[in-house]
Amino acid sequence: MIESLVEQIEARYAEVQEQMADPEVIGDRQRYADAGRQFNQLAPAAKLAEEYRRAVSDAEGAQEMLDEGMDDAELRDELRAARERIEELEEEIRLAMVEPDPNDDKNVIVEIRGGAGGDEAGLWAGDLYRMLTRYAERLGFQTETLDASDGSFTFEVRGDGAFSRFKYEGGTHRVQRVPATESQGRIHTSTATVAVLPEAEDVEVDIDQNDLEIDVYRSSGPGGQSVNTTDSAVRITHKPTGLVVSMQDEKSQLQNRERAMKVLRARLYEQKVAEQQAELAADRRAQVGTGERAEKIRTYNFPQRRVTDHRVDGLTVHNLEAVLQGELDDITSALQDAEKRKRLELQAAG
Repeated sequence: MIESLVEQIEARYAEVQEQMADPEVIGDRQRYADAGRQFNQLAPAAKLAEEYRRAVSDAEGAQEMLDEGMDDAELRDELRAARERIEELEEEIRLAMVEPDPNDDKNVIVEIRGGAGGDEAGLWAGDLYRMLTRYAERLGFQTETLDASDGSFTFEVRGDGAFSRFKYEGGTHRVQRVPATESQGRIHTSTATVAVLPEAEDVEVDIDQNDLEIDVYRSSGPGGQSVNTTDSAVRITHKPTGLVVSMQDEKSQLQNRERAMKVLRARLYEQKVAEQQAELAADRRAQVGTGERAEKIRTYNFPQRRVTDHRVDGLTVHNLEAVLQGELDDITSALQDAEKRKRLELQAAG
């Protein structure tokens, strides 16, 4: 089975390489972009396949010499190491070829809201906003804040593979720390929720304009004072679902409306995907990165400088300050591996 899979990887990778060198493909922007995307997806598996071939060759060479009577301890160690590496590579190759999430390449819209904990929850939401925007910047993605108010933040992340990285941040983030306003030095527990929505194209979500109720009003700042003399703020209600999106950061009513529609489209797309998953199988709703927003996914313990992700057993790091600066790579890698293993199990069961 693994030999067949390696052959498929090699053949497909060679085919994509030929496509990227084909003048006709190079001259077609869409075809070239598709080929480039497939090349990037296959490259890790192709590298593993190459290493697998090398390990098999090493094992066969060592075994051949042993069969010819060269009973050498170093040769036996080489054979044992090659066979162990072959077993590891078989698992790594299977994981590398797991069918990806169709949303992985999409841009994302991230919504952060303060949860339980009063004012401290709002401050924590702000900390998460800074953590995630720094994470995006470290990955070379572009960010744009769509809305920011007390304890509530909405921003867009643009870049190839943005959803594949950010989808693991969706859920309830719990913090344990002494608030700045706490005079007794007591540790408080607060939460903030993060929703990560794959950005939907117009063709993916059909919105009937007759289903929309659009209200305009004057934007307001902290304390409710008016910060604009015109009715530039926009509230859009999608009547069939009851979803409501408000935007007021821009001075232009048109810009606020465009931003609100972008967020509404993303929310409707996520709802549509969730419904499809529920129809396929109940256990897919428990898959890593797919909703279940109300469940606690991660705890940030300030006294012990510890961050624990509750979706993977034993996933705890002791570099809280670095995590809050956007260094989430180790956590994301562990969650990606867990998701691939889950997908592999589902594919095998299917």
